[in-house]
Amino acid sequence: MAVEPPPADAPRRDAGFFRIVLAVFWSFFGVRKRGQLADDAASIKPQHFIVAGVVGAAVFVLLLIVIVRIVIANAT
Repeated sequence: MAVEPPPADAPRRDAGFFRIVLAVFWSFFGVRKRGQLADDAASIKPQHFIVAGVVGAAVFVLLLIVIVRIVIANAT
């Protein structure tokens, strides 16, 4: 089922930094309610999703690298 965009006459409110980060965080896990997805689609610009997703993925990869280095350093 496709998420319907908000009506054309509805005012667009911009989401804050925390809301964007939270939306991307929950999207990484694939846990989203349909209503929240529609609200995010109406308030968050696609560019913000892309930037937050790339930054979130980079932080995740760096966190994994740090964890692996700590485990390897303590294994010897």
